[in-house]
Amino acid sequence: MIMNKDPFIGFACAYTPLALVHAAGFTPCRILPAGDCPDQAGHLLHDNLCPHVKRILDRALSRQIPDLTGMIFMNSCDAMRRLYDAWQVARPDIPCILVDLPTTVSERNIAFFFGELQRLAGVLEKWGGTRLDPEKLAASLQLFARLAGQFEKIRARVQAGDLRNGATMLQAAYLKASVTAPEPMIGELETLLSQESAGQADDGVPVYLFGNVLPETEAFALFAECGARIVGEDLCTGSRLFTEIRVDDDSPDSLPDGLLKNYAKGLLNRQPCARTMIGTRPGELAADIIRAARLSGAKGVIGHTVKFCDPYIARIPNIRAALKQEGIPFLMLEGDCTVRSIGQQKTRIEAFIEMLR
Repeated sequence: MIMNKDPFIGFACAYTPLALVHAAGFTPCRILPAGDCPDQAGHLLHDNLCPHVKRILDRALSRQIPDLTGMIFMNSCDAMRRLYDAWQVARPDIPCILVDLPTTVSERNIAFFFGELQRLAGVLEKWGGTRLDPEKLAASLQLFARLAGQFEKIRARVQAGDLRNGATMLQAAYLKASVTAPEPMIGELETLLSQESAGQADDGVPVYLFGNVLPETEAFALFAECGARIVGEDLCTGSRLFTEIRVDDDSPDSLPDGLLKNYAKGLLNRQPCARTMIGTRPGELAADIIRAARLSGAKGVIGHTVKFCDPYIARIPNIRAALKQEGIPFLMLEGDCTVRSIGQQKTRIEAFIEMLR
């Protein structure tokens, strides 16, 4: 159930500035590639395109999305740009904006992205939101920082095997938080954190999971059924959306432009996905995965990406080679944003887990 008192603004990318949307008087609402909608996206988009994008468009065409005041698209890849184009044909009743997102982090790109956030703030105001105010933005940043801190505590308990069905429960919390205002969600996470220990730790094989879009709680239940215990993950439909964004100056007395520029810097410096490049360290994504897997105590790594995701297709060979060099077993899965597609991988997952025992 969606808990909300403010109008919804839709989004589809973990780089979306949620605190800015909230400060403007809206509730950010992630439009996930979920539900059982007829396949209609092919009328507007090529068949061999990211299923994440196509299923969001299917939901929009089928009117299976909440009432939105507007929709924010981050210009994160070619497929998301095409979704922005198609949205204007499919749902002209819901205004949308495309926010350009740099692929590298530099002072010039931070300044550019700051300008994009200023433009977004102006559009949010036209859509009925409040004028950008440093005190409101600072308050929203603090709320989302509290939310991220609570999720970090829950992740620690999941890693320790301290919560029964921990990874599945955590994913359900991520999904709810992505469509719920931060204030009520903070209360719900406090209740979750107050749960007693599960007692005996889960005896599943510890595995680290990375990739892009894997929102279904059923997928995490399947991993557990196959004998895996997800002790850490980096997914855009998981922890990547709810990690703290470091803002250098969060003083309410600072100028709106100064606080917003620091927010732009914090967003660009958050945990990167495959579409973000570090020119001086091209293998940084693989290094991040290895580092996170070792810190989590994982015995192996599972990658999951959606089909036709060019950024990950380009990065996987290097990730595979780096994991092999470090002696970390690796299983690569590919899906189409349906529970059916991950279910078809059950035998491979079971065999991988058995190898790790």
